[in-house]
Parts: sequence; C-alpha cells; structure tokens
Amino acid sequence: MEQAGHMPDEKGLRYGPLTTSCAHLCVDMQNLFAEKTAWHTPWMERVLPVVERISKRYPERTIFTRFIPATHPGEGHGTWKRYYERWAEMTQEALAPGMVDLVPSLAQLVPPAQVLDKARYSPWVEPELEAILRRRGIDTLVITGAETDVCVLAAVLGAVDRGYRVVIPTDALCSSSDRTHDALLTLYRERYGQQVETVTTDELLEAWN
Repeated sequence: MEQAGHMPDEKGLRYGPLTTSCAHLCVDMQNLFAEKTAWHTPWMERVLPVVERISKRYPERTIFTRFIPATHPGEGHGTWKRYYERWAEMTQEALAPGMVDLVPSLAQLVPPAQVLDKARYSPWVEPELEAILRRRGIDTLVITGAETDVCVLAAVLGAVDRGYRVVIPTDALCSSSDRTHDALLTLYRERYGQQVETVTTDELLEAWN
C-alpha cells in the first residue's frame, strides 16, 4: 500500500512541466468519507495534508467534487436504486448535517476554488465540468482524492477519454482497500503511459511553477 509518508520512487513528468493550462481536480474529500460513517476511508486522514499542499499551490485552479447521495433509500434507476437500498444509512435523510461538505481545511479554499456536485461516481456526467475546463483553456488535469478505485478511477478514465493529459500524485490518493488501490496504480503505470503520468507530490509541485 502506498500512503502518505511512504511515497513511491516515481519517474517524474515524462511530457514536460505543467503550465497555466493545468488544473487540479480533487475528488470527494468530504466529511462523508473522513468521519466514522459506513463509507469511512481510513487513510484519508493521512493523505489530507498532501492534498492540502497541492490545493493551496493554486486554489484558483482547483475544482473540488462532492458526491451527493440519494435523498432516501431506494431512490434512483436500475442498480442505483438497489445501491441506496443497501446503503440506506448513507442517504441524505439519514446522515447528520454537514456530512456531504468538504473537509474543513479544503472548504476554506472555496472561493477561489470551485465546488462541483455530482450524484454518480464520475464528475463527467455533469456537463458543467467540461464547460469550466474549456472556458479556462485547460488541457491537463492533476487528479487527487478519494477513492482511488471508485470515484477517482471514474474521473481519470473520463479525462483520458476526453483527451486530457492526466497527472496523478500517487501519495495524494486514498481508498478503503489497499489491494485495489495498488492494482489501480499498477494499471496506470503499465497500461496508460500515453495519457497518465504518476508522480510524487514533491515532483508535481517542483514542476508546477
């Protein structure tokens, strides 16, 4: 398992430094996953200081996503209906107030950072994301957050399909599964070499000036 304080020996950015056409997409760093809920992500606490470092470098270029659960159990179509029957305790009507909010240290960066709400794993189902990126002339995304093997995966694959250069600081991701977290990093390194670059946060910030 790769986690904050145990950074991999990454090889740096293969396709050159990052410029003003780069934005930071930070996925679902919310109280919902940081607190002791059924969806608790155990090592979010360790990864949070790393995500803070990246977010504070250019908060005006940062977009935070928030996963917004269904209002009540059984809401939604198809498998999402079954999903919220299974996770009835994680619907909005069952959660304590403020659980869908960003963790406080990141919420303080809004504005100038922006928040994009989504009801599915992928942020790309919300047309607003690509509209924001196109208006800003963004062609590169630094992607961080939770969870490596669910919502971050959806964000990465959507960015790849749309032709964005994707940079993943591997010490700025977290999951509730060590095994699938490691598997996803292996996948990015071995199968997505033209689209995805894996780096450490130190390498990232050194190249993003």
